[in-house]
Amino acid sequence: MASTYETFNLRTTPEKFYIEACDDGTVDVLAIDRVSTEMTLTVRRDIPASAETRPICGLMGTIRLVAGMYLIVITKKKKVGDLLGHAVWKALDFDIISYKKTILHLTDSQMQDNKTFLSMISNVLHTDGFYFATDYDLTHTLQRLANTSPEFQEMSLLERADQRFVWNGHLLREFIAQPELHKFVYPVVHGFIIMKSSFINGKMFEWTIISRRSCFRAGVRYYVRGIDSEGHAANYVETEQIVQHNSAKASFVQTRGSIPFYWSQRPNLKYKPKPQISKTVNHLDGFQRHFDSQIILYGRQVILNLINQKGSEKPLELSFDKMVTSLGNGMIKYIAFDFHKECSRMRWHRLQMLTDQVAEMQDEFGYFLVDADGKVLLNQEGTFRSNCMDCLDRTNVIQSMLARQSLQSQLQKMGVLHMGQQIEEQLDFEKMFKNAWADNADACAKQYAGTGALKTDFTRTGKRTQWGLVMDGWNSMIRYYKNNFSDGFRQDSIDLFLGNYAVDEADWTTQLRDPKDWKFMTLPIIMVVAFSMCIICLLMAGDTWTETLPYVLFWGMASVLTGGFILFNGRDFVDAPRLIQKEKLD
Repeated sequence: MASTYETFNLRTTPEKFYIEACDDGTVDVLAIDRVSTEMTLTVRRDIPASAETRPICGLMGTIRLVAGMYLIVITKKKKVGDLLGHAVWKALDFDIISYKKTILHLTDSQMQDNKTFLSMISNVLHTDGFYFATDYDLTHTLQRLANTSPEFQEMSLLERADQRFVWNGHLLREFIAQPELHKFVYPVVHGFIIMKSSFINGKMFEWTIISRRSCFRAGVRYYVRGIDSEGHAANYVETEQIVQHNSAKASFVQTRGSIPFYWSQRPNLKYKPKPQISKTVNHLDGFQRHFDSQIILYGRQVILNLINQKGSEKPLELSFDKMVTSLGNGMIKYIAFDFHKECSRMRWHRLQMLTDQVAEMQDEFGYFLVDADGKVLLNQEGTFRSNCMDCLDRTNVIQSMLARQSLQSQLQKMGVLHMGQQIEEQLDFEKMFKNAWADNADACAKQYAGTGALKTDFTRTGKRTQWGLVMDGWNSMIRYYKNNFSDGFRQDSIDLFLGNYAVDEADWTTQLRDPKDWKFMTLPIIMVVAFSMCIICLLMAGDTWTETLPYVLFWGMASVLTGGFILFNGRDFVDAPRLIQKEKLD
């Protein structure tokens, strides 16, 4: 495999950027012309002595905004650990550098728009969870990497990467066409990676979780649901659990993703907007595309649908069941489990019913296993595809339980656990296992919903706690605020970063300033004033209730009516995306 360079210096002159590879024995330099934007390969001696120098950790790529092209570099990284002897890094900080030396050629309006676009790119870059490796392909599972051709092995990291998980793919579009530059760039994945060393029975093993978040149909909680016409599901995450012991290695893969047909749940100031299933499209086409690709990639599919089977979620469950039946594919099995109903009143032990129900299927699917000599002993023959509404909280609880079942078998096969021993009895490892899966839940939730996950007290401790309920309430309030008043900006940021929306520098017409009508500012002010006056009247009433009561009723009624009107027109008051109009479903 062609690895990439590991260390770089950014050498800057008024005319060019020079990305200097600092690995031992190389003199290669990537030169980027700041005027023509042309990228060429040169050598160290061609760098002017006057060039300003700073160390960087790598290149994310380039992007065009209103002011022209920008170079995005990684300025700080942290080592996560070693996977099969290859260093895995987490990108911690970035810099966005303009090709242009000045932006005085822009109008005031263009300057403001450019500043907004820069803040959008920065918003995505500082959403925690970007990882990379310079000599290992993080985008593929161990099983996929083991079943590749010699030609694949010779490809650069950029060429061979699974494009579903390359979050800087759009930023690297200029590099892809020039193979001689591939040693300067690498795919960056978004999600969560944790690596831990542990001992059981005096035997050391390495344990890893890798969650790869798809960049297809990426977005935020309420603005991206369901699937697109290509069958890509919202909030799709592939999670791989890897174990290494004495050169033997094993891997267990699960997936999560939004309910795979056309539905929406647009924010409207209500705590839980009602899901809407589209009445104008053929759901089965996209549904079939989604599962055809899943079967090709992973084999047999067991769907674990964890949503409520009553209330507003019930139509989604019925439709999902009906579509699986209509598809009539023997490679797909559908299991509905009403998580909230079964686990109500703190009855979390009832989750065991689901794991018992799928135990035989999990044994049939198995996992990927390679012995110390590199011989493949087992392949994973299928995956569990879990979902709830957000594919976050309920989903992660179930995934962690299935992962523990798989790990139990893997450690026994590797000789780490003795027959009859249970992982739950290994208290130090069990604590680490639970915390790692809870951290995985938090990372995925922050990236999609804007807060840490709910129900992580169960994942961390194995039981539901009162404090956990309090923290879930707190996180739910933060989610409510973000989903209604800041997620439009976050969705625009993701669309810009991934290239779903492209800025045309030559023909720029702003879509960023969406003037609100009179009621957007007026009605909230009236409601606040009316509510405040009602409270003041109550506080000043004293013994004169008969005189004060009409004022209390008037201001109270004014605040209630105004609040009701705002809630009725909720969609006019939320922060909606402006760059791309998301699907409007009937």
